[in-house]
Amino acid sequence: MVITHHGGQCFKVTLGDLTLVFDPIAKNATLPAVRFGADIALVSRDHPDMNGIEEVTYGEKVPFAVIGPGEYERQGAVIQGFLSKSKYGLEKGKEEAVNTVYSVELEDMTLVHLGALSDTELSAEARESIDNIDVLFVPIGGDGVLSAAKAHELAVSLQPKIIVPMHWSGIGAPKSLEAFLKEAGNESEKVDKLTLKKKDLVGKDGSILVITP
Repeated sequence: MVITHHGGQCFKVTLGDLTLVFDPIAKNATLPAVRFGADIALVSRDHPDMNGIEEVTYGEKVPFAVIGPGEYERQGAVIQGFLSKSKYGLEKGKEEAVNTVYSVELEDMTLVHLGALSDTELSAEARESIDNIDVLFVPIGGDGVLSAAKAHELAVSLQPKIIVPMHWSGIGAPKSLEAFLKEAGNESEKVDKLTLKKKDLVGKDGSILVITP
């Protein structure tokens, strides 16, 4: 499994011939739009920074789009979406928006992407269903999503093997990554991509990996 970061909350996960993407960036977004083909596209928040399904419809690939809570299975990926809240990029007069937290089981590993989460706690349903998280993608940028401090607190409580901060590149408050790493005691590793097998997770316990876009 290879995980790459494309800015904001957008991560591409490739496994053999399968390409899965979390929160693809659309045109007219705060960030530059992505352009690659995906088999599965998961959208946590209906906002151009995260809902670019058309941008990952490319060549022969037309993605299976997951845009909300529920249970899904596609090409060996078992997906669960849990209802939560976001305050990111709200339209005038709105106080909150729907956000979906995704748990994806793939190649005997569990990836959890919290989306543009503003809730400091997950729902009881999500807590009960999500267990043994291998990789946790957590928004840290404030400005409608979790602050660096709240993000670190929630991430640690979920006891993942690897924590990947997001919503700091191109969006989010300035220096939110530095603030998050300070909360975590500055112990982290930076990589341009994360190549992962189940055996690589042995001994990992809340390790922070910054995947640079």
